[in-house]
Amino acid sequence: MEDILGLLKIRVKRGINLAVRDTLSSDPYVVVSMAHQKLKTRVVKKDCNPEWNDQLTLSIKDPNIPINLTVYDKDTFTVDDKMGEATIDIKPYLDAINMRLENLPTPTTITRVQPSKGNCLADESSIVWRDGKIYQDMVLRLNNVESGEVEVQLEWVDLTGVPRQL
Repeated sequence: MEDILGLLKIRVKRGINLAVRDTLSSDPYVVVSMAHQKLKTRVVKKDCNPEWNDQLTLSIKDPNIPINLTVYDKDTFTVDDKMGEATIDIKPYLDAINMRLENLPTPTTITRVQPSKGNCLADESSIVWRDGKIYQDMVLRLNNVESGEVEVQLEWVDLTGVPRQL
């Protein structure tokens, strides 16, 4: 446990306009992976705009290792179909955590991250101080697919009680 910097809670909120992979719809679920960790949401049947609101937690040892998000269509008799992927860039979020902010009015926007070629953001993403914690809400545009976005929220959990430089 000494080499773990902290935990990153990723709330996979919903999918938006996901690709159709079955006859009229899809049965989507999300896999979040980082190094040897692999977590998945539940499957939402027949819905290209699913509401998951599932919380997945990764232990962060090296913040430079990419976090990959992949959406799949659950199939019964064949291999699950890939419905797109995105990379979650946590560096701006960790930079905000390293500011060691305290006692701000709730909510306070700390910074905004703009979509660029270097990230998968579909829209501007705000990093916000709310009720003593720092959150980042983001909408990720899926790559390698005709359409689809996934809305997620990040929340950091420090294990030591004393924040470390990330």
